[in-house]
Amino acid sequence: MPPGTIVTAVDENNRFVARGWADEGPIAIRVLTVRDEPIDAELLHRRMQAAHQLRLRVVPPQTDAFRLVHGEGDRLPGVVCDVYGKFAALQLDGAAAVVWKKRIIEALVPVLESYGVRGLMVRSGRRAQRAVTVGWGESPPQEVQVQENGLRLSADLYHGQKTGLFLDHRPARALVRRVARGLQVLDLYSYVGGFSASAGLGGAASVHTVDIAPQAIEHAQRTWALNGLASERQHCFVSDVPTFLIEQAGARRRYDLIIADPPSFAPNEASRHAALAAYRKLHQACLELLAPEGFFLAASCSSHIDRRDFEEVLIEGADRAKRSLQVLDSSGAPPDHPRLLAFPEGDYLKVWFARALD
Repeated sequence: MPPGTIVTAVDENNRFVARGWADEGPIAIRVLTVRDEPIDAELLHRRMQAAHQLRLRVVPPQTDAFRLVHGEGDRLPGVVCDVYGKFAALQLDGAAAVVWKKRIIEALVPVLESYGVRGLMVRSGRRAQRAVTVGWGESPPQEVQVQENGLRLSADLYHGQKTGLFLDHRPARALVRRVARGLQVLDLYSYVGGFSASAGLGGAASVHTVDIAPQAIEHAQRTWALNGLASERQHCFVSDVPTFLIEQAGARRRYDLIIADPPSFAPNEASRHAALAAYRKLHQACLELLAPEGFFLAASCSSHIDRRDFEEVLIEGADRAKRSLQVLDSSGAPPDHPRLLAFPEGDYLKVWFARALD
C-alpha cells in the first residue's frame, strides 16, 4: 500500500478502531483519529487551528520562537512546525507526511499568516538524505534572529540542528538565568550558546562555553554578543567534553553551576545500555567539578531513556562522586511541546536541576 494512503483499522469483529495514513518502515499506520471521520483538508485545518489556539495561551511574553505543531502531541503524526519570528520551519517525518505535504502546508499557511510569518522552510529526510526547500513565501536569511523570554537567539533554518534551535529547553534556560547571579558557570555541549547567554543575562560572574564543533562555538560567541554581554565574561573552548572535564579535574577547577545537555546518547533501543553508562560517567565527572552548594542541570533528549532510568543514573553518578544532591526541579518539554497521555514515548526530554549539599 503506497505511503499516505488513508487506511482504517478495525478489530476482530470488524468494528472501527482508528484511521490514519499508511507509512513505510516499522510504523505501519500514522493514526490521525480514533473517530469514524474523514481524513481530509477540513480535518487538517481543525488540527492546525487547535494547535494555534493552544499556543496563544501557553507561549510566554517576549517570545517569538516556539513550536506551533508537535506531531502526535497535536494529533498530526510526522508533522512538526516551529515558528522563528517572521519565518517558520516544517519538519516532515516519514513518507506519509511527505505525500501529504501540499495539503499540510495549505492548512498551515493561514495560521502562519496570523503570526506575521512571511516564509516557510520544509525539511524532509534524515542525515545525508535531508532536503531543505522553501515551501511557501520568502526565503529566510542565513540566520534568523528571535527572542525567548527576552533572550536574543539566532537560528539557522537551513543547516541548524532540529529545525534551527532546541526550543524545548526554554524553561531550563529561564531557570539558569534566575539562579546564575555571581556564579562561575560551565555550559557543556553548548551548541548555539543559549544556556551560556542565559547565565550571562542572569549575572553570572563568568561562563565557560564548551563544544567540540568550532562552528557551534562561533555561534555561541555571536549569541553572547547579540545579548550585549561583555566578552571578557565568556571563555570558549573547542573541545571534546570528556577530555575537557578530565583537564579541569586535573587543574582542580570548581564551578558553581554546571549544565550538561548532550546530544542523544541513545538514538535507538540497541544503544540504550551504552547510553546509560555514558550518562552515569558524565554525571559523575560533572559532580566532581561542582563546588559546595553548587547547582547541576542534567538533561537527556533520548526518547529510549525514560525518566526512571535517567534519575537512576543521576543517583549513581552522585554516589560515585560522593555528592549528596537536593533536587530542585524535575521537568520536561514546555506546553508548546504537548504529548498525548496515551503516548508515553512522546515524553522524550528529561531535565533534572539539583544542588549539592556538601
